[in-house]
Amino acid sequence: MVSLAIPNLKNIWDTWNVRVVVLVSLTLQVILILLAPFRKRTTQREVILSVWVSYLLADWAASFAVGHISNGSKEYDGPCDKEDFLTSVAHFFFSSSKAKVSSCGDKKVALSINSSDLLAFWAPFLLVHLGGPDTITAFALEDNELWLRHLFSLGVQLAVTLYVFWLTLPKNKLLIPTLLMFAAGIIKYIERTYALFLASLNRFRESMLKEPDPGPNYAKLMEEYYSKKEAGLPTHIELTREPDKESKLAANVKEGKLSEVEVVTYAYHYFQIFKGLVVELIFSYRERNESRDFFLNRNAEDALKIIELELNFIYEAFYTKVVVVHSILGYIFRGASILFILVAYGFFYSLDKHGFKKIDIMVTYTLLFGAMCLDLIALIMLIFSDWTVAAINTSWPMGKCIMKIAEEYLKLKRLRWRKVPKMVPESPPLTVEVLGTPCLLRRWSESVSCFNLIAYCLQQRPSADKWRFRRWIEKKIDKIGLGDVVYDLFCPPEIPTKKLPRRLWEIIFDELLEKSKDAADDAETTKRICSARGAYAIQEGYLERDYHTITGDYIDNLAYDESILLWHVATELCFQGDPNKAAHNEENSSYGCCSLWHIATEQIRRLYQWLSGKEKSAANKAISDDDRSLSKLLSDYMMYLLMKQPKMMSAVAGIGKIRFRDTCAETVNFFSRRGIIKRGPKVACDAIRSVDTEVRPVHVKGDRSKSVLFDACMLAKELNKLEEKERWKIIIKVWVEMLSYAASHCRPETHAQQVSKGGQLISFVWLLMAHFGLGEQFQINEGHARAKLIVGK
Repeated sequence: MVSLAIPNLKNIWDTWNVRVVVLVSLTLQVILILLAPFRKRTTQREVILSVWVSYLLADWAASFAVGHISNGSKEYDGPCDKEDFLTSVAHFFFSSSKAKVSSCGDKKVALSINSSDLLAFWAPFLLVHLGGPDTITAFALEDNELWLRHLFSLGVQLAVTLYVFWLTLPKNKLLIPTLLMFAAGIIKYIERTYALFLASLNRFRESMLKEPDPGPNYAKLMEEYYSKKEAGLPTHIELTREPDKESKLAANVKEGKLSEVEVVTYAYHYFQIFKGLVVELIFSYRERNESRDFFLNRNAEDALKIIELELNFIYEAFYTKVVVVHSILGYIFRGASILFILVAYGFFYSLDKHGFKKIDIMVTYTLLFGAMCLDLIALIMLIFSDWTVAAINTSWPMGKCIMKIAEEYLKLKRLRWRKVPKMVPESPPLTVEVLGTPCLLRRWSESVSCFNLIAYCLQQRPSADKWRFRRWIEKKIDKIGLGDVVYDLFCPPEIPTKKLPRRLWEIIFDELLEKSKDAADDAETTKRICSARGAYAIQEGYLERDYHTITGDYIDNLAYDESILLWHVATELCFQGDPNKAAHNEENSSYGCCSLWHIATEQIRRLYQWLSGKEKSAANKAISDDDRSLSKLLSDYMMYLLMKQPKMMSAVAGIGKIRFRDTCAETVNFFSRRGIIKRGPKVACDAIRSVDTEVRPVHVKGDRSKSVLFDACMLAKELNKLEEKERWKIIIKVWVEMLSYAASHCRPETHAQQVSKGGQLISFVWLLMAHFGLGEQFQINEGHARAKLIVGK
């Protein structure tokens, strides 16, 4: 049976491979054009993995099919209509002798002219598929650097397709539609290759460079100066300031809330200026002042909308065809491509199909309808893209009417806030506002990923004898450097995500706004703010006491990665140890669900507070609780960045991985000795705080172990000496400053990498700091740009 099955299977595959792979290639194109935009809207591994697999298979399937079409141009497996295929499949499973094998796979005959013509007609469709959909040209930023390989591949695929077409001459019945599809395929492939070229970092940097500036003609000026001096004329040189050249948009900044179209317009304007951040360009003082003045007059929500759109423009510039398509030449080529496909369909529809196999006709119509549908979807996305809205000119004949339509459309995509309950009944309000834009309409994931060291350690198993073999295996895998890879593949950790709270973004915005005002045009202050990792927030804040112990021992004298670990554990200890919320664990303090009864009781409580005059104290309590829960959220987010985004934090992470492993090892050992593995975080944190920390750990253990567990315990005890409101005010300020430090010091291209994976809050902070003029990428000192030779009488 096996000896009969193998040749039968081979014959069926030889007969149907081209048809199957061509349809698979079309299916992958449909998947990519629909699914690829979702990778910027979610952090889910399943979606990103699906896009990655489809992206890899799409190029393989198209290239594979082109190769098989060229190989099959001389030989053709004869009867291949639907009935023959079903018969061959039946014989494959039920035949008992070679005599019963279907002639569909066994009998070799010369390729018929009609079938050869169809194969030649299919080949250009594969060029269209190799050009890819508009929604994805590159999966990763590094793919753009391979544009030269794609250009070479274009030449090879063109040669193969031309070879297949040449074999059908001069009696090709499908000559005109084949040539039309061939032209459409070339356009698609060139679009993709050119998009990759424009998005490569070197080319992107070159496109941002301005014309060389030789400066004033020094030699000529000095010659004139010397000649006047020799003539005995009183002469001196005056330096005058270069006149400002404000853009029209900057000169007409609107006060108050922005409309949705205005948000897109301003976002596109600042994207064109600040996209150079990705390739570490330096910006002029004029650009800094224009952006800073604009954002100083905006509220937190408008700033969030603008930055969201800027990051969306960055995503589309690096990972889609949008830059190529949104140009005069791009519009012409796109229109020509659509026209070619429609005319090719018309020719094939009107053609006498006598002599063609029914199944081949069905495949051809499927390819034509697929190509038309893909172009229709791409055209709809093109018309309704943010780039199109940004290009609208009100001076057009229908400009104002188009603007109104665009405004109504953009309202569908606007940021939406929804109220979700939080289970902390001691502190009104009962609900908190978080981002809640529907997935189909949002431009990024709108979420903050979390990683908690204490919770992670509570899930670890103690080093009991029954786990020795497993640990031995893990050590062997770690030795060859595959530990993390194997763990992520077979035991992927569940990274909890929470929607971005409005209050958290407002705190970040207000902190950076105040720092921007403090810095003004002072380069030294700006440098000090950008290099601060928590100390500036404590020293310059509205705090009444001297916290030199906290800033010195737990911020200034520590490496950045050590500060994150230490403050993360200390924040968790303070969070779980709050006596007023002792009954509420981490899950209860998150944004979960709540009953209608709970909401009703809360409203009655608030009414009572208002009637009894206790509303003010309740409001202070709510602010403190907001700082408490948001501090924990930021703490968990910074740990997530440090441990789960090592590429993003590599410039500031130091030996964070070693410190984390040592801290985890000490924590797990401590929990196992106390018998609290698998217990709740409240019990675990109480046990840690109960340890006497009168003597610093380094004086007892030495410095070989990099664990910061009990150093964090000491910090938590220092913080717990403060009043609750003041404690959480310090902690939230420190975390915002640590986030700002990471945002301004991590490598810029990592922000461009993250926008294709759902986006990160740190990227929003990075752009917000740039817009506020906080960073080292500005030429802050204006200087004098023009010289005048003044000759006295």
